[in-house]
Formats: sequence, structure tokens, C-alpha cells
Amino acid sequence: MPAASNLMKRVVTPELLDSDAGTPAEVAASLSDLRLINRWFGGAGTTAWMVERIARQRNLSSVSYLEAAAGNGALPEMIRRSLKGRNINVDVTLLDRATSHLRDGNSAVTAVAADALQLPFRDNSFDIIGCNLFGHHLSPEELPQFVDEALRVCRVAVLINDLIRDPLHLALVYAGFPLYRSRLTRHDGPASVRAAYTPGEMRELLKKSRAARVEITRHYLFRMAVIAWKL
Repeated sequence: MPAASNLMKRVVTPELLDSDAGTPAEVAASLSDLRLINRWFGGAGTTAWMVERIARQRNLSSVSYLEAAAGNGALPEMIRRSLKGRNINVDVTLLDRATSHLRDGNSAVTAVAADALQLPFRDNSFDIIGCNLFGHHLSPEELPQFVDEALRVCRVAVLINDLIRDPLHLALVYAGFPLYRSRLTRHDGPASVRAAYTPGEMRELLKKSRAARVEITRHYLFRMAVIAWKL
């Protein structure tokens, strides 16, 4: 019998936050919802686990980290604070195509408005490049393209923290509706799960990338942690 997640076909629906299809207050509320989701439902913990794993393996006490599709930078700030307590310094740079998202972030952090598929940085500019809830926005052709572009700009690895498409996950998202402040989140949450890849699909797609090797693990509440190593 096929796994339950394989019974759920991938369906892509445009997400409202991507196009800022709401008032400034609605966009701000949706970004606040994302902070809650990342804090309590696997986002921050999954990325922190990957960054720490890389730092320990490569004996790094400090890492330069670029977050692609960063929004207002709330998640990398959580990572920075978490890993500081474990004696790992994370120097964060944010990148997002929407300047309106970056403006809501920490002005003390370097922020760049640009396309994640065409990173405006030289080769080997950062130790690690990561993204959170971005992979499912990319088509099967774009996903390995993003990883290859990120591999060009990083020195060590590319991280993808994303959702796992599964009927039970979709049911949990609907159950969480009372927690969301924004109508954008109530639209985008289910759309994100339906557009997400399974670990098997992710592995097959990244075979087309230039990654030396790819590690994929499952984490709390249908989160997928992908480490694409450069060497």
C-alpha cells in the first residue's frame, strides 16, 4: 500500500503573502503568524539543528549565514539567539524579493532585496545558505536551480527547511485556524501543505543539483530538514 502522503497529489495555488495581497496590517499579522508557527511548530528548531550539525562537523564556532526568502528575518534571529547559548555565533544576512517584508525586520542586520534564483553575491560568500518555507514555492525545475545557485555562493552547505505534504498535516493546519491572526495565513497555510514536496520527491529533484551529497531527515510536525553539502 502506498504511503498516505503519496495519495495526496501536489497542487500549487498562489499564496497571498507572496504578492502582498492584503493591507499592511494583514501582511504584518501574517508575518506574526509565521513567527508563531516557526517558534512553536518546528521551524526554528529544525533550522537550528541543521546549523549546529554543520558547525560541529566542521569545527566552526562562528558561521556566516544567508537566509533566502527571509521575510522579516524572525526565524534566523531565533536561530542566532538559540545557538549563541550553545557557543556558536551566527552572523546573519537576510535576502527577500519583497522590500516590504525586509522593512519590518531588524535594521541592525544586513538585508538585501533580490531574487533567490539569482543571488547577488560572489562565489563562496557565506558559510551556509538556508531557507524556510520557501522550497514548496519552487517548481520541480526551479528547486535544483536554487540549490545550485546557493551552492555557488556558499562555502559549506545549503539548508532547506520545509513542510512535508501529507493529509494528516493538512488536517492539523485546518485545526490550527483559531491561532492565526490573518486571513492571509488561513489561505496560505493549507496552500503551502498542498504545494509541499515529500522527502522522496525532494531527494529525486536534488539528484539533478550539483550537491556532493544530500541528507534529508524528518522533524517535528511534518517538517523536512535538507542539507545539500557543497563538498
